[in-house]
Amino acid sequence: SQAVARSVVQAASVYLTPVTLELGGKCPCLIYGRINIQAAAQRLVWAKFFNAGQSCVAPDYVLCTEATRDALLPALSSVLEQFYGKEPQKCPDLSRIVSARHFTRLMKLLEQTKGKVVIGGESDQEDKYIAPTVVVDAGDDDALMAEEIFGPILPIFTVEELEKSIEFVNRHEKPLALYVFSDESSVVKTVMEKTSSGGFCSNDGIVHMTLPGLPFGGVGTSGWGSYHGRWSFETFSHRRACMMRGWALERLNTLRYPPYTEDKLKWLRWTTSQQSSCSLM
Repeated sequence: SQAVARSVVQAASVYLTPVTLELGGKCPCLIYGRINIQAAAQRLVWAKFFNAGQSCVAPDYVLCTEATRDALLPALSSVLEQFYGKEPQKCPDLSRIVSARHFTRLMKLLEQTKGKVVIGGESDQEDKYIAPTVVVDAGDDDALMAEEIFGPILPIFTVEELEKSIEFVNRHEKPLALYVFSDESSVVKTVMEKTSSGGFCSNDGIVHMTLPGLPFGGVGTSGWGSYHGRWSFETFSHRRACMMRGWALERLNTLRYPPYTEDKLKWLRWTTSQQSSCSLM
């Protein structure tokens, strides 16, 4: 996506055309502190496996403590069965991978990961089907961290301290969306204040981009500018400054006309300062 972005910006620069770019990236989901495991599992499964994970704001990977992971895994397994049944491939609500090329790319990531597949992993090349898959025990340098997954594969990384997980996130490019699951407002506030991302959402996923009252866009390598609702109007509009004047009070304009004096300069500085409410100049 960065290569495409560079091409777009390069082409637009020839004509001095402004651009707005939404590029995506690896969206993390941090799960710390007190948490409603069942609700968290349901929202995480929906957000991650919606359209088989082929969403630019899907949670790309999870960071949590080992204890949270151990509690989360059976909940994820249960919710996946609740949503998609015992045979997910036969479920009409589970999407397929968009193309053979992306199927091959995703299967290559699964082959290269040093992590352990604990849920799913089944696939059918002809059907372009990959089961909802959860991977644990992968490292920061794992193949699953090399690029945006954009598919139904969810790696879970265990980091015992919240501060360390924030450092983990900040070592990577700024994501299009960042999620934190926690019943503790201090955890949510800490993650929000100490990270940078295009969008932010606590205790849910994806839904923030559906609200027309919020701007949607990335930052850094995840995008440039924003849109949705009012922000779409502003993105595709030129803010034209218009000032209408008559011929009254011309004597006041002598302050800006030569010859200049220290006295005139003092008054001009006052009329153009933030403290002044004068709009006659």
